[in-house]
Amino acid sequence: MSAVLERRMDSLQIGTNMDRSCTPSPPNSPSLQNESCNIAPLTPSQSPRSEHRAVRGSQFFVVVAIDFGTTSSGYAFSFSKDPEAIHMMRKWEGGDPGVAHQKTPTSLLLTPDKDFHSFGYTARDYYHDLDPEEARDWLYFEKFKMKIHSASDLTMKTELEAVNGKKVQALVVFAHALRFFKEHAVQELKDQCPALNEKEAIRWVLTVPAIWKQPAKQFMREAAYLAGLVSPENPEQLLIALEPEAASIYCRKLRLHQLIDLSSKAIINGYPSDRSIDSSFRQAREQLRRSRHSRTFLVETGMGELWSEMQAGDRYIVADCGGGTVDLTVHQIEQPKGTLKELYKASGGPYGAIGVDLAFEKMLCKIFGEDFIQTFKVKRPAAWVDLTIAFEARKRTAAPQRSNHLNISLPFSFIDFYRKNKGQNVETALRKSSVNFVKWSSQGMLRMSSEAMNELFQPTIRQIVQHIDDLMKKPEVEGIKYLFLVGGFAESPMLQSAVQSAFSDICRVIIPQDVGLTILKGAVLFGLDPTIVRVRRSPLTYGVGVLNKFVEGKHPADKLLVKEGKNWCTDIFDKFVSVDQSVALGDIVQRSYCPARNGQRKIIINIYCSSTDEVVYITDPGVRKCGTINLDLPDINEENGKTGRREIKASMQFGDTEIKVTAMDVKSKKTVRAAIDFLSN
Repeated sequence: MSAVLERRMDSLQIGTNMDRSCTPSPPNSPSLQNESCNIAPLTPSQSPRSEHRAVRGSQFFVVVAIDFGTTSSGYAFSFSKDPEAIHMMRKWEGGDPGVAHQKTPTSLLLTPDKDFHSFGYTARDYYHDLDPEEARDWLYFEKFKMKIHSASDLTMKTELEAVNGKKVQALVVFAHALRFFKEHAVQELKDQCPALNEKEAIRWVLTVPAIWKQPAKQFMREAAYLAGLVSPENPEQLLIALEPEAASIYCRKLRLHQLIDLSSKAIINGYPSDRSIDSSFRQAREQLRRSRHSRTFLVETGMGELWSEMQAGDRYIVADCGGGTVDLTVHQIEQPKGTLKELYKASGGPYGAIGVDLAFEKMLCKIFGEDFIQTFKVKRPAAWVDLTIAFEARKRTAAPQRSNHLNISLPFSFIDFYRKNKGQNVETALRKSSVNFVKWSSQGMLRMSSEAMNELFQPTIRQIVQHIDDLMKKPEVEGIKYLFLVGGFAESPMLQSAVQSAFSDICRVIIPQDVGLTILKGAVLFGLDPTIVRVRRSPLTYGVGVLNKFVEGKHPADKLLVKEGKNWCTDIFDKFVSVDQSVALGDIVQRSYCPARNGQRKIIINIYCSSTDEVVYITDPGVRKCGTINLDLPDINEENGKTGRREIKASMQFGDTEIKVTAMDVKSKKTVRAAIDFLSN
């Protein structure tokens, strides 16, 4: 662990959030306002230092991964005794012609009484077939995952709005979706293994964007608890996998015939040609491939390492382009076991495929009027869903060199509703519109030119290319050999062409086949071996507010606190880990705390974070309280009836996808359960 995590003895005065019976605090100290007193100093002890804790691999019978996406979701599993066989869903019921069905739309339908009705294609189709008046009472949710990313004040009580405008607690919505996958997966597993004990035998893995902050990750865990995937008493049974990391884990195990090298392939009408990278090597590798089938699942087996030219020390970027976000991670392959080291903190932003959908909606607002589009969405929610589905089908066929027009069907209710509300027909609106690239087809469709479709893609694609370019210019990312393009949006020829044009001269641009399933398959591999990513980068600077000896001329006067005849400086930001610092899996940082008074049974420690490393006080700009640690102390009987001061050693582990805390009561040697709450701030 880096030396930056160690502290000298003179800075061991830690503030803890205590009862209100302590010495009064300075009037303007934010760390003390509206809080219990947090000024008890630490009893002097050994200087805390980083340690390494051994991390064990999977001890479960089967690993089930759920890729919970913005646009579509799916699950896959693998048995620990046969880890190279990944069982994938063959085809979900329903679906659109010409579209792969190994994942299902992230669409949830609740009854008017807010009870679960259906998920995926089933939910979408049932909602579509409802009578328009009846549909207004049903609650239909789609593409709701992004709400968790965009919510700046995410809590357990955050609500989501259905298509009809009605609201439901977000935690309940996510739990309904996860419960659907749980029941589906458990039924499939029990068909194959009737004696399966689902409460103990299954390790669950949930995928989230790497750029999600800790509150959103905790939210997904709480939703999983509510859905019954695992019990809060067995948190290790659920892993949170970062989406680009999962993709990276899978990409390094790809075989040659599973790759498309965009940097060495011609683009024909927007699509890569099918010329092999190395046909002779492909044929040799192809002989290793085996397929086994179950009733509903396709089993992929015989995975080999990436390919012969990829060596330890090679650096590569994985660009996970999904429906809601684009997530970038930079990895280096290590010796001797091929584990992965993160070279730069995860980055990205909300420039997923739904950006194209929003551009289409803006175009409709420009043609028909924003007031009409918003009214139509509320009054005819099922028809609006029909329109978005029609656009999605055409969006998938868009390619940069395409010359012919694309027709998008308008639902009859749209045409009829517009005529009744505006007193004119749709054709007249299009003729009067300033949107020149969209015309009215005699077949009752919007007729878009290829230029118009291209324009809808460009704002989102430009943001993606710019972000990758900015990342490649970082000194830490120098020497990149490969750029893997993964995620559902990576299936788009428009995005493939743009990324190829921008970066094929710098590195090899690679896209796996079945690119939309890359994260799901990687999440299974991560569940089988969570130690595969050995070193990660901290996305933020984390620390707690502490007391230090007050130094005249160094510390501001308003931070002075006099306690028991000693001068202390309040609100010092004591760092646990710095932003973009390398933290190895299993490394722990230890801190010691003392209760403010004898006999105390609970300690509450406030955690602060910042996006910069230049932090001195918890009152500095950009520093925010991001969580609390609750430590419950066991009751013990002291010798001779005397109660001495208790010391608690809290150990934080930052090298995993979630921050984990354990604590030990030094006096009793008992381990204290410690949980960080990121959702109550």
